[in-house]
Amino acid sequence: MTAPFPTPLADSRAADLRLSCPARTDGPRLLFLKTARLMAIGGANDARAASVMMGWFGRNYRRPLILIRALMLEMARISERRIQLAPPCSNRLTRDEATMLRALGRPEWQIDRCHDDACALLSVDNALGAATCFQAVASCFEDLGAPVR
Repeated sequence: MTAPFPTPLADSRAADLRLSCPARTDGPRLLFLKTARLMAIGGANDARAASVMMGWFGRNYRRPLILIRALMLEMARISERRIQLAPPCSNRLTRDEATMLRALGRPEWQIDRCHDDACALLSVDNALGAATCFQAVASCFEDLGAPVR
């Protein structure tokens, strides 16, 4: 039978483990990836994607959710090829997801490089709408205290 309360030694080990783990700064990027992957599977109105956004941003979830929906629909509309996304439970990135994150991480003054990333991702000559959506999602995340850059 185990003791009803943990021993002090176990508590100190847990505290040491928490202190030794570095804080993760890639949370917003992982949130974007999970939401994009869920929308790729279940459609732009996926309830699980909305739930993930609501869990992260609270009652301010609608603006980033709508902007990510607009981004996904714009990419689907103008893409000349299939964009490869990993399953939502995967810990790995595809090349297309890395390109999406690179475009998302560009500062606002580098819209030309963001446009180049969007064109390479979608295999088109003009992807200004998608580049603008990437910039809008990034600035929205930054406004809500979760910068992607």
